[in-house]
Amino acid sequence: MAKRGHTSHAHGKRFTQDTRSSKHAHQEHKEHAPRRVGCMVITCSDTRTPETDTSGQLVMRLLRDHGHEVAAYHLVKDEPASIRALIEAAARNEAVQAIIINGGTGISPRDSTFETVDAMLEKRLDGFGELFRYLSYKDIGSSAIMSRATAGLFRGKIVLSTPGSEGAVRLAMEKLILPELGHMIQQITK
Repeated sequence: MAKRGHTSHAHGKRFTQDTRSSKHAHQEHKEHAPRRVGCMVITCSDTRTPETDTSGQLVMRLLRDHGHEVAAYHLVKDEPASIRALIEAAARNEAVQAIIINGGTGISPRDSTFETVDAMLEKRLDGFGELFRYLSYKDIGSSAIMSRATAGLFRGKIVLSTPGSEGAVRLAMEKLILPELGHMIQQITK
C-alpha cells in the first residue's frame, strides 16, 4: 500500500515537472514570435460613427500599447459584401498580417458578420470562440451562449472576430488576442 502511494506521488511529481518543462518550452517557443504585427481593424456596426466607435478605438489603442501596428481601420455597416471586400483587401495588403473584427456576431436579424467571416475561413481556430465564450460566461453568465466569436485563417492572414461591446473587446484582446498574436503569426509564416 505504501509503495502504491509512493509510486502515485512520484508520478504526480513527474507530471508536475513535465508540465513545468512543457510550459517553459512553450514560453521559449513564443519568445521567437514577432513582437510587431500589422493589423487591420474592422468595426461592423449599423449605428456607430468613427467618433462613437469606442470598441474599435479600444482595439487600436491596445494594439499600439503592445507594440503592434494598425495598418488600416474601417467602420462598415453589417453588410456581407462590405465585410467580405475588406477582408479580401486585407489579404492583398502586405502590411496586414492580422484582421481584427468587432461587432455583428450576435443573433439579431441584422447580425451577419459571423456568417460572412466563417464562410471565408480556410482553417478555423475553434479554440478562440470556445475560450472566449468560457471567459465571457465567467463574467456575464449564461448570456455568453449568444456570442459567436470566431477566428481562423484566410489567404495567409489571421482573422479574429469578436462581439462589439467594449467589455467583450477588452476580454478578447487582453486574455486571448494580445497574448497569442505574435505566436499565431509565427506559426503561419514558418
